[in-house]
Amino acid sequence: MPQLPNLISNLIAVLPWQDWAALALFITGWIGYALFADWRAKVQRTLLASTNHYRKLWMRQVTFRDQRIVDAAVVQNLSASPSFWASTTILVLGGLLAVLGTSDKANVLVQDLPFAARTSMLIFDLKVITLLVVFVYAFFRFTWSMRVYSFGAIVVGAAPNVSVFDSGVADREEYADRAGRLMGLAAESFADGLRAYYMSFAVIGWFISPGIFMALTLAVLWVLFRREFRSDVSAILRADAPGHL
Repeated sequence: MPQLPNLISNLIAVLPWQDWAALALFITGWIGYALFADWRAKVQRTLLASTNHYRKLWMRQVTFRDQRIVDAAVVQNLSASPSFWASTTILVLGGLLAVLGTSDKANVLVQDLPFAARTSMLIFDLKVITLLVVFVYAFFRFTWSMRVYSFGAIVVGAAPNVSVFDSGVADREEYADRAGRLMGLAAESFADGLRAYYMSFAVIGWFISPGIFMALTLAVLWVLFRREFRSDVSAILRADAPGHL
């Protein structure tokens, strides 16, 4: 593979080192925060972990009632959110593809902004493609959340009658735990999609300058941390509730 070093050097030369540094911070920050949140959840409940606690309580209550119309309505309402965001993401992707088709005019418009860095068409296209990748990821996470919620609706609908649980034929705790974890996976996928939207705001700063890109990346990560670990909502949800599992 004698051409591989040349290929790598040509690829590196496409972007200035400042842009590579900003992009590296963005990628490592996004992935690193996701890993940190998973690790931190074992020590301190995140918003997702706290709501998963209530999801299990909810699924346990499902096993105590034969009429589950309200539960079905709640699942349908929950699945409407990722459906809305998936539809919105399709529109965003269409807009970004349209920008790629007229990137020469869009690049001139961006360069007219105060403090915007002057870049080539190739670099501008790479920035748009980066945004495309972020929103494609968000779209897949939203649509997967929709599917998992539909699986959860099936599990709720297939729950045995109260008498079956009371007789011991079906294990109430096992069923509630399995259904609660399924709902939790749907919520996790939805949260990943929303996190991608947050991170997309940092990428927008890249069109101005790499420094703004880096600053916005750190700012978005701080906002995510505050929302998941230090917000008033997370404090309320972490409080022990009646029927603590």
